[in-house]
Amino acid sequence: MLRENANDLIAFLAVARERSFTKAAAKLGVSQSALSHTVRALEARLGLRLLIRTTRSVSPTEAGERLLNRVGPHFEGIEQELVLLSDLRDTPTGKIRINAMEFSLDLILRPALKKFLSEYPNISVEVCCDYNFVDIAAQGFDAGIRLGEDVAEGMIATRIGPDISISVVGSPTYFTNRELPHTPRDLVQHQCNNLRLPTNGGLYAWEFEKDDEVLNVRVSGQITYNSVYHLLDAALDGFGLSYVPTDLVATHIANGRLISVLDDWSRKFSGFHLYYPNRRQPSSAFALLVDALRYRG
Repeated sequence: MLRENANDLIAFLAVARERSFTKAAAKLGVSQSALSHTVRALEARLGLRLLIRTTRSVSPTEAGERLLNRVGPHFEGIEQELVLLSDLRDTPTGKIRINAMEFSLDLILRPALKKFLSEYPNISVEVCCDYNFVDIAAQGFDAGIRLGEDVAEGMIATRIGPDISISVVGSPTYFTNRELPHTPRDLVQHQCNNLRLPTNGGLYAWEFEKDDEVLNVRVSGQITYNSVYHLLDAALDGFGLSYVPTDLVATHIANGRLISVLDDWSRKFSGFHLYYPNRRQPSSAFALLVDALRYRG
């Protein structure tokens, strides 16, 4: 019974975790129709409906949820043990999946991977850039990268970068007929480019700090993006002020393409961290990557 159901269970677990036949099929490297046929065959053998399918979504039934929660961890354990077996080889081998914010990729991960992957040619790394605070274990990631303040409770976290400072910037063209803001409260008189966070659908409140005073300011303007890179473009295009990491705009400030304001109110955040579940038994490949990324400043 187990032998004939093992592959079908793997197929079901992929769909149940991804909540999508399309995403699960891509992850497993099979066609969507073949995956659908496999899951239906499993349902037929069990005599139970495991998934609720609509034109827009897929979700587990009560039986499917039970199967996901009780059987899923066993398959994860088997996969982990198979990965750990590769540690017995002379050469570190394995695939590491990381969920990261796009700016952390450019600032830290990509430069580190350039050296790391050349040193360990049998290790591969898959990176998914995402602003969502996903459940990395449920989504099949080995680790995530977020600012220290955003690391989920109960995770093992390793600092991989220095503190991050934020700048409010605008183009010289934008300031042609406008006064520079002197305090965060002056931002109500300016066009500001908003950032919408996918975690709650709300607009991000700009955070400021000076001496003992902390201010969170809700700004308004004509443009809203969900990427700091697009906010940078908006500022360069003269559409208003943007609230972006200083490292991202330092060159533009230095060459005069952007003007930084409210520097004395700039708040620092506790840098990027690599995090992963504390129940995870790291493979040698993963341990090597953690060490390569570890911040030693």
